[in-house]
Amino acid sequence: MPPSLFEKINTLISANLHGIVDRALEANSVQVMDEYIRQVERNLDALEDSAATVGGTVKTLKRKYEEFAAAAEKLDRDIDTLIVKGKDDLAAAAQAELNTKQQLAQEYYEQWQDQEQQYQKMLEMRLKLEAKLTTIKQEREHLRSLIELAEAKKVTVQTVKSLDQLANTGDEQITGLAQRIRANLDREDARLEVATANVSDQIEEAIHGSEVDRQLDERRRRLGMENK
Repeated sequence: MPPSLFEKINTLISANLHGIVDRALEANSVQVMDEYIRQVERNLDALEDSAATVGGTVKTLKRKYEEFAAAAEKLDRDIDTLIVKGKDDLAAAAQAELNTKQQLAQEYYEQWQDQEQQYQKMLEMRLKLEAKLTTIKQEREHLRSLIELAEAKKVTVQTVKSLDQLANTGDEQITGLAQRIRANLDREDARLEVATANVSDQIEEAIHGSEVDRQLDERRRRLGMENK
């Protein structure tokens, strides 16, 4: 994914929704929020396209690694057989081939792991961006109602500089709605932090579990306990 797209998405993810709400109130319009929504949706589509491409590359590299690793493993056993049979020349040639396959397997493994990390980062960014999009869409409707209410009660737009000042107008209905919007934003921010932490834990657990399984399988092979 191009660095420029990463930067755009990080900017959107780190956007202060409270600030967007305040600017919308100052302008007495939800257009500020609509523009943010359009940018998120546009970049979310681009992120998903890039993630699909990287995800495909991850699968290809993983398959290549497994192919070379399996071939190297078989060749390693064949070399032992050749040595036992006294075919040293063939064993030497096979050993040279094994070295090449092991090197290629290692290179594919490193590329696979690098792309896997990139892919997981994209998925995490998508999660955050989708959470932002859901929140801003929900609060857009609340804000639209708040603006309409303010207009209906003839609150002068020029004096409305923020939700805090709006709350100071003394109108309980406006104050309650403004506070509810802020509370919703705070709750969604906290929920996003928890969701992101859970995803990171799941990724770590999956990668660690896979490595442990691989190590145990290798030990079983050495002990002559291959799964039938």
